[in-house]
Amino acid sequence: MSEQDPNVRALAVPSSRVSRFTRLSAMTAGVAGNMAVNGIAQLAQGQRPAMRDLLITPQNITRITEKLAQMRGAAMKIGQLMSMDTGEFLPPEMAQIMARLRDNAHTMPPAQLRRVLDTQWPKNWLSQFAKFDVRPIAAASIGQVHRARLKDGRDLAIKVQYPGVADSIDSDVANVGALLRMSGLIPKGFALAPYLEEARKQLHQETDYTREGQYLARFGALLADAPAFDVPAFIPEWSTPQVLAMSYVESVPIEAAFTQPEAERHRIADALIGLTLRELFDEGLMQSDPNFANYRYDPQTGRIILLDFGATCELNPTVVAQYRALLAAGLVDDRAALARIAQEIGFVAPDTADRHRKAIMDMMQMAFDALRANGPFDFTDKTLPRAMQTAGIALAEDGFIPPPLPIDVLLLQRKFGGMFLLASQLGAQLDMSGYFARYVASSAR
Repeated sequence: MSEQDPNVRALAVPSSRVSRFTRLSAMTAGVAGNMAVNGIAQLAQGQRPAMRDLLITPQNITRITEKLAQMRGAAMKIGQLMSMDTGEFLPPEMAQIMARLRDNAHTMPPAQLRRVLDTQWPKNWLSQFAKFDVRPIAAASIGQVHRARLKDGRDLAIKVQYPGVADSIDSDVANVGALLRMSGLIPKGFALAPYLEEARKQLHQETDYTREGQYLARFGALLADAPAFDVPAFIPEWSTPQVLAMSYVESVPIEAAFTQPEAERHRIADALIGLTLRELFDEGLMQSDPNFANYRYDPQTGRIILLDFGATCELNPTVVAQYRALLAAGLVDDRAALARIAQEIGFVAPDTADRHRKAIMDMMQMAFDALRANGPFDFTDKTLPRAMQTAGIALAEDGFIPPPLPIDVLLLQRKFGGMFLLASQLGAQLDMSGYFARYVASSAR
């Protein structure tokens, strides 16, 4: 969750299914109207408009992000997932607008907040607090966070779920899916339904704050001996399925670390990459949301504060073993093994055209060639991501339809992409081949 923007307004969250459906339908109709007007204008000028170009205009993206930010919940969350991009692949105007969905939602007004807490906490709950700040310190797609102090002196951060969010997930996902299909952004033949179903399941998990509290406590125990990290303490007596209470930890956004001295930035990136690999290979347990707002920084101690464990997932041991084998094959440049494991994971299907299969394997080879190079891997060097982008666009234009991937693989790829971006912003140069070799070697012991 992110720092509250002073420009963000307090707007009541639409909580009924009917009101949410009406707003999404109005948004879709408005976007379609803009597309029709722009398309007619282009036809009048003798141009043949492309559906994608008609959709991706500043006017339409502004309309979409504004409406999703007002609605919060699954609608906004899917928008955030769609916008998890490095900025290299989007037009500058679109990247700037879509960044709003990663940064802030509007917030609940105090009266709506009080009604939510009255349904979750005992009668006269406020009498047990020395202070409760009704202005949230952070807001995102599913809930907002408030700072409070109990009369026993404990300083708390309290995440309160927006009303109606959990009940609206199924309809929100269906409506956003309809918008995606209408947009023309989905390649013909692409199986969108399995991804929407997985998004629906994950969102239901993320709205269960009891589940998140358990993972918060679990990560706190796992990292108790890791000096680079700090995890807020779970406060079960003030937590419910819609309210998550934890200790308040003083910190600043992780972006503040981007201006730290080089050695400190490398240390932070090293710790985060190391944690990601530990989650994958040692624990089989991953916090899969790499949103920058989930990482905070304490300039006084240098510790990284980890937040938001709603997207934590238990990884399938088969997938973990496949990724370990993928690393082993890539590090020794065993192309036959790499091709076999890529199909086992699902990056290619048995019926994938030979030219598409070759293109995908060339992309994987490109990545491993860079990781095997002598010396530290420079995350700021744009050569590899731009080459991968060019190859990916060429694949799409040649008609490649990605096979449906297991949800664990999707979440892993999302986490890797987020960590790559964060390491790039930190200006990191790390010995990645050494990291990978250690985890590959551990499987042989």
